Amino acid sequence: MIDFALVWQHKLFLLKGAAVTIQLTSGALIIGIILGSLAGMGRISRNRLIRAVSSVYVYVLRGTPMLLQIFFIYFGLPQLYLAITGEPILFSPIKAGITALGINSGAYVAEIVRAGIQAVPNGQMEAARSLGMPHGRAMRDVILPQAFRKIIPPLCNEFIVLLKDSSLVSVIGAGELMYSAKVMGARYYDYVQFLFGAGVVYLFLTFIISQALAALERKLGVMDK
Repeated sequence: MIDFALVWQHKLFLLKGAAVTIQLTSGALIIGIILGSLAGMGRISRNRLIRAVSSVYVYVLRGTPMLLQIFFIYFGLPQLYLAITGEPILFSPIKAGITALGINSGAYVAEIVRAGIQAVPNGQMEAARSLGMPHGRAMRDVILPQAFRKIIPPLCNEFIVLLKDSSLVSVIGAGELMYSAKVMGARYYDYVQFLFGAGVVYLFLTFIISQALAALERKLGVMDK
């Protein structure tokens, strides 16, 4: 039987883990949007080198497990840095988690951005160029504002996916929600109630975020386009 009283007794511990989960998700999303925007535009760049580098980034990050990437950032990078410089470097689990999640998210955001830009009719660029706009300015002032409206829904979905994927960071000791549930489960030798409690918190967070993002879409009129 699930002892709800025991879960409630340690609610603050789980809520602290939830706060770390939100921190991980928000930090990773910021990194992902920055990297993804650059890589997404790079994927359709007229420069072959930029296009190639962006494509390799997307293919490698999307083609390898996120758990492997987390381990590489947390365990592998310090060893490489030590081998190259001779100086030790340590990542905290939180920083390593944000970095790994953000880099991984950037690969998916890149495809979202690329698809959003390519969804804008070609006539928009042609019209801007016919008015004498350079390619860069036409992209910045004409194409990207229209593409932004198209990529809002998939970006919102990526935020929710990141929230759930942040649970993987528990394997390196980051004190997020799943880690908190495992700690309390080990303490009482009974994981069921705490995993159930963590699941309820995840559902609550995803529901709140979904409603907030849906309100944002309605405010920006995305659904009407």
